[in-house]
Amino acid sequence: MAADNILKSRQVSTMIKQGFISDPTITFSPSRPHSRVSLSPPPPPASASPSKSPTLFEMMSEEQNRESRHSDAARRRLQDQVSKVLADAPFLDPAWGEFGDVKLTVVSRDGFKVSMDVHRRVLVEQSRFFAEKLRRDGAVSHSVEISDCDDVEIYVETVVLMYCDDLRKRLMGEEVSKVLGLLKVSAAIMFNAGIISCLEYLEVVPWSEDEEEKVVSHLGQLQLHDSVAEVLQRVSAEPSTSMRPDDIFLRLLTGVLQAKDDKARREMKTLISRLLRDEAPDNRDRHDVSKDTLYHLCHRCLSSLVLCLSEATTSVDDSRRDRGAIMSEIAREADNMQWIVNILIDKKMGEDFVKIWADQKELAVLHSKIPTMYRHEISKITAQLCIAIGRGHLLVPRDTRFSLLSTWLEALYEDFGWMRRACRSVDKKLVEDGLSHTILTLPLPQQQAILLNWFDRFLNKGDDCPNIQRAFEVWWRRAFIRQYVSEQDNSQLQITVCDYPN
Repeated sequence: MAADNILKSRQVSTMIKQGFISDPTITFSPSRPHSRVSLSPPPPPASASPSKSPTLFEMMSEEQNRESRHSDAARRRLQDQVSKVLADAPFLDPAWGEFGDVKLTVVSRDGFKVSMDVHRRVLVEQSRFFAEKLRRDGAVSHSVEISDCDDVEIYVETVVLMYCDDLRKRLMGEEVSKVLGLLKVSAAIMFNAGIISCLEYLEVVPWSEDEEEKVVSHLGQLQLHDSVAEVLQRVSAEPSTSMRPDDIFLRLLTGVLQAKDDKARREMKTLISRLLRDEAPDNRDRHDVSKDTLYHLCHRCLSSLVLCLSEATTSVDDSRRDRGAIMSEIAREADNMQWIVNILIDKKMGEDFVKIWADQKELAVLHSKIPTMYRHEISKITAQLCIAIGRGHLLVPRDTRFSLLSTWLEALYEDFGWMRRACRSVDKKLVEDGLSHTILTLPLPQQQAILLNWFDRFLNKGDDCPNIQRAFEVWWRRAFIRQYVSEQDNSQLQITVCDYPN
């Protein structure tokens, strides 16, 4: 008789920590009446007694009370959410029987508790975890408690999913973050139907960029089956089935350079430039356009410019030739060149192009033979390089800097007036500062030759010539006021070696 009493009093109490630790013991007890669903928030903390003059302790207590009130409001919201989930819970349907034979209690970290009467056969059929834990003594009821839960609502929702015939329909319209939570719990209790339905849902619905990071992170942490690969196909590809990144970049950049619609070309230039400047998160390696691809496009643009200017020199006196078409072709190719050069500068790959541009003697001769109104866009490339050199974004040898100015400075002087009036994108002061800084990096005799030539030109052209008075002033002071004469240091460093006895 005593043995029977001991058998009847055995208590099934499984304390399952978050993550569903698989080794707690399970004991059994006979069924006893209890409520079908119970929501039990923890008791609120006792409030501090009022005081006439607040002390530091009372002020700290008041702060704690405010935090407690905020926590209470959060608990009430959670209780409302759980109540909505339980309102149409299938295990409350009388068709499943008057009472469940498993009392399942879910407890949050702050003590919020939800108890549900669910059915052992459903848990065992749907979850391999519960099938293992509840496989013995099927005639008695069980009491299972899951404690320290991150999100009680997700745990309750997962239990509800076990009763659903059409999980896909149940998940329809849910947020990605919630489905990720359901997937995590389903994986923890080995609820295969839930895992598959969540993965199928994630594979179908669109993700925001923030959701994408969460999906990739969560699926990387969970040890799931091959369905994960299908979900992640939208963010990854096998090397054997995709083009090389550099081939894609070449195709995109070439498409922009050859675009027929000017408005679309400008929009795509802005978009591609912004995307190429994006940094990879967490300092991870990123696929980037190669230097070879960019310089291949540079040479293509240069060849197109030479061809356009050659046609312009033979057609400029031909009345049958549309001058507007000539100007449009030159401006287009020059704009393409400026775009590629900007990318080179952003990628810190532009030093070689300065040498290439400085060596374009043929292009400079053709440039001088056509009217300024057709050619001024080309001088913007020179201005672009001077600005980058003046800012220290292009580190090129002294001879290359001087060669650049020797080839293109006269053309920049001639075109500056048209650049200033016809191009809203040209910042006059930015060009003048860049040119000044570039000149001042040269040896003093070269500065002198360039600035004396500028002085004469500025007196005759005025605002149609870049105003580089600042560079002129610096040169003047270097040449006549703060003359620097290198003095040979005749002092010698004396070193004495002494031996010390051991």
